[in-house]
Amino acid sequence: MGKYIIEGGRGLYGSLTIKGAKNSVLTLLAASILTPEKVVLHGCPDIGDVAVMLRILRKLGCKVERTGDIVEIDSSGLHSYKIACDPAKELRSSVFMLGSLLSRLKRAKAVYPGGCDIGLRPIDIHLAGLRELGVTVGERHGHIDCDGTNAEPADIMLDLPSVGATENLMMACVFLNGVSILRNCAKEPEIVDLQNFLNAMGAKVRGAGGSVITVEGVKRLHGVEYTPIPDRIVAGTWAIGAVMCGGKLTLENVIPEHLSSLLAKLPKSSCKIYPRDGKITIESKGRPRAVPKTETMYYPGFPTDLQAQMTALQSVSDGTAVIVENIFETRFRSAVELCKMGANITVSGNTAVVRGVPELYGSRVVATDLRGGASLVLAAAAASGRSEIDEIHHIDRGYEDLAAILPQVGVDIKRE
Repeated sequence: MGKYIIEGGRGLYGSLTIKGAKNSVLTLLAASILTPEKVVLHGCPDIGDVAVMLRILRKLGCKVERTGDIVEIDSSGLHSYKIACDPAKELRSSVFMLGSLLSRLKRAKAVYPGGCDIGLRPIDIHLAGLRELGVTVGERHGHIDCDGTNAEPADIMLDLPSVGATENLMMACVFLNGVSILRNCAKEPEIVDLQNFLNAMGAKVRGAGGSVITVEGVKRLHGVEYTPIPDRIVAGTWAIGAVMCGGKLTLENVIPEHLSSLLAKLPKSSCKIYPRDGKITIESKGRPRAVPKTETMYYPGFPTDLQAQMTALQSVSDGTAVIVENIFETRFRSAVELCKMGANITVSGNTAVVRGVPELYGSRVVATDLRGGASLVLAAAAASGRSEIDEIHHIDRGYEDLAAILPQVGVDIKRE
């Protein structure tokens, strides 16, 4: 488990290089079994969720090798359609294996997926879409059992623009004989990355990044060597940290357009931002000003995965901010921990009112989920004094060992 010990009050200076996006890499790993040929992914972060997904692949019969940030998957020995229970319970992205297993083996069986406790994240939209394709779906004793023997192309309207359901259905359609149309799709960059990955393997997918995606079935896919997009949430986390702590921080290997909703907010918080040539430099001096209102929305709106970090920023900003969470209903749990550090946050339903304080002070706090834990790291780095953050296995799910990375930019952080 372990904990982080942080001595706060220092500015962030220097540069950090952003690796592949967690939410893209996990899906591409699931999609890698669509071909029996070798798949090579570059820039894979060394994080808990990726380790769990690799365990799932190995238990299905795949050969997996990791060398630094390069992962090779050989699924020629894929022999099981049953996703192992223990790792699947740790990882929500295990549900993405349903679509790829159905395409490859015509069967898939899994437990209901796990992940952070940030509210209800039902997979009904996934299952409803699979049923539209003619997949027989059984749900008994906490398991999902899918039979895709009679699957065929369909025109599917998603109830919500769910990222996971969009990706699952894209993978489920790649071998169907005909054209499938997916409507009301999620528009996140990770969807585009999956389309590009599948097409690089020989698939015929069009429309990702828009609300309608078409998938024309092909007979087979081949191996590929591919570099996923950089992690916009990790980049956004450190950009917010630079504003909170002050200093001059350059983020390398980023796609500024993927952070447009955040960058539109940060200049209002008394900082200068220089996006150019796959880099973003954030220069911040003095106390930031409060952003009057931030409301999470589906992409290209403000991402729910940066809401906790934004709440931490507003807790030390000059003024009052209102933050509205529209995606997950329990994503303000980290606000309680921020208040232990002196923050003034009032939560009512899906809305938080944050009255900025001049400074936070070190305290002992608990990471309750991945992004909430990241917000506590930022708060501790900006705070006066010593902080201890427990339950950091949540943070490990999406951020490489921060005790090895953050000292590069001046953060006094140790792991125990």
